[in-house]
Amino acid sequence: MKKRMFVWMLSFVLVLSMASLSMSQEKPKVPAWQTTVVKEWVANAKAAIKSVTIQDVKAAMDKKEKAIYLDVRDPNEYAAGHLPGAINVSRGTLEFNVWDKIPDKTAKIYVYCKTGARCALATKALNDMGYKNAVATDTGYEAWIKAGYPVER
Repeated sequence: MKKRMFVWMLSFVLVLSMASLSMSQEKPKVPAWQTTVVKEWVANAKAAIKSVTIQDVKAAMDKKEKAIYLDVRDPNEYAAGHLPGAINVSRGTLEFNVWDKIPDKTAKIYVYCKTGARCALATKALNDMGYKNAVATDTGYEAWIKAGYPVER
């Protein structure tokens, strides 16, 4: 009887552990209202900043314009490939780390991300921090790749 009870309890604990592990590997679902709020933040940021096309950024590179190319994607995204000469300060740490990477608040800064949302938020934050020559790319790294422009790894 004790052995049967022990086996049953052990089996129960094993099943609970496996269920817990399975649930912890699922991505959390984002409520619709949060998605709407984020879209509004991005739209408001885009309305408040200056944007340029990736063709404008490529032209600036080709003319060797004195500018900073700021990648605000996460470090693993940056490591997988980025614009030539770009520096990386992820959107999540921008307000804490940009001061060291870009001390000149008058510098021309082309901000980009994967699709254009994070760079809009980052450019708005940079402008609010006093970087008045920061502009966002209207699309992003995916469009850069699609255009066949050069990348560094």
